[in-house]
Amino acid sequence: MLSQLLKPDYEELIRAKDWNTLRELLVELDPPDLAEILELLSPQDSALMFRILPRAEATDAFEHLSVELQAALVETLADKQLVDILDEMAPDDRTRLLEELPAEVTRRLVHTLSPPQRQIANQLLGYPERSAGRSMTPEYVAIRPDMTVAEALTYIREHARKSETINVVYITDARAKLLGEVRLATLVLAAPTARVDSIEDAQLVAIPATALREDVVAAFEKYDRVALPVTDGAGHLVGIITVDDVLDVQAEEATEDIQKLGGTEALDAPYLDTSFGTMVKKRAGWLAVLLVGEMLTATAMTHYEHEIERAVVLALFVPLIISSGGNSGSQATSLIIRALALREVELADWWRVFVRELRSGLALGLILGVIGFMRIQFWPTAATTYGPYYTRVALTVAGSLIGVVLFGSVVGSMLPFALRRVKLDPATASAPFVATLVDVTGLVIYFSVANFFLKGFLL
Repeated sequence: MLSQLLKPDYEELIRAKDWNTLRELLVELDPPDLAEILELLSPQDSALMFRILPRAEATDAFEHLSVELQAALVETLADKQLVDILDEMAPDDRTRLLEELPAEVTRRLVHTLSPPQRQIANQLLGYPERSAGRSMTPEYVAIRPDMTVAEALTYIREHARKSETINVVYITDARAKLLGEVRLATLVLAAPTARVDSIEDAQLVAIPATALREDVVAAFEKYDRVALPVTDGAGHLVGIITVDDVLDVQAEEATEDIQKLGGTEALDAPYLDTSFGTMVKKRAGWLAVLLVGEMLTATAMTHYEHEIERAVVLALFVPLIISSGGNSGSQATSLIIRALALREVELADWWRVFVRELRSGLALGLILGVIGFMRIQFWPTAATTYGPYYTRVALTVAGSLIGVVLFGSVVGSMLPFALRRVKLDPATASAPFVATLVDVTGLVIYFSVANFFLKGFLL
């Protein structure tokens, strides 16, 4: 890692305007290392360094930058250098950048591209957001089925320089319809005179261009490939998606789900790069919803104010009861959301999950109930602290814990299924939301159990 290497030296060279020395140092770096240095500098200094880089080095480094810094550099680089960089960028990386820019800026940049690259950019941007078409690159190698191995290898040597990967070579007919695929290693080891269509290799797996990004990730995980072809509705090969793009998608999806689980809208930029106003906006909505939900808790407490007046000891355990239900619900919803994301469970499995959480919730409730009962029953000053009916109070707390933990587990596990059923993101069932939902019902369960055990004694 270069996080602590040479950064002051580069800044000093910039301040001294020693461009020759700076250029000599930069061109010796690998693109990822150069990109890391640029990320550490201010956008102004990064732009200065870009202006002195040769075209090839600038393009390679630009592709490794975060989308946020790429967007900042777009505003500072001269049009000629910017167009050169965008023209040379991998189409999928360029599409990712153009998606993040304002629509007017995107239109201007696309218009300045060379005609072939402009056509590619418009094609990729024409696919739905978050689809396989937006993530693919049209730079791949395809060979004909009637070629010999020798002819195919010659063709690959002549045409594969700009391909995203040549680990896998695709077989298409004259109309670009995808017929099969063959690994380069298999091709190299085959007899030179053998026809391409006679070579047996891995089973063909293709992704529709309209498939969602989540489906793309699932396909890579299932088939363990380094690249997968993307086809249109008629089966024509339109591009490929490589595993490095899938890793980026996985990171974005995981970040988005975790942020939603915390009770906030997904951030569109890194935490420190998100403006104050945007941060407040992203968090205020859910907090307001949760506040309204918690007001229902106050309403429920008001409904039971007479019971609390007659048995003040009940108020001592309200936080314990509702937090236990909320915690169990948050656990369940987090587990199910992740299981749905990893396709460990499907919508059809809801009944199996329901039965499983019913048993788990009961077992967990019994464990917490026993702990709660023992805490009150065997407390040294139980009689003076909780009154002469402390055993009944202990039974009330134990029974309530069983009920709220059971209810929280079931509701927390079923809510993601319900959201998926109505085509919403299950991650929207955030842990705070589930906890708030269970708080209100927890009070009802608590005072209902209290009425059963304490009726005629404290109530």
